[in-house]
Amino acid sequence: MTDTPAPSAVPADLSFEDALAQLERIVAELESGQAPLERSIEIYERGAALKAHCEARLKAAQLRVEQIVVGAGGEARGVEPASFT
Repeated sequence: MTDTPAPSAVPADLSFEDALAQLERIVAELESGQAPLERSIEIYERGAALKAHCEARLKAAQLRVEQIVVGAGGEARGVEPASFT
């Protein structure tokens, strides 16, 4: 698997899905045990950057999620930020 990019800054506009796909390829390559040591280190570093990128994307999505606030009579009163604690 040589189509995985070398470690570098992850572009801010890289979608979650594309970053996750790259991360999955990296995991598969590392799990295969076929990569030389230097390549393994390079793709591990890239994987760490992609993981951080995915976590940031998920956090941003989490903050955008809203929950509907329902009144005592069952009517929707509006929305408020979702609580994830």
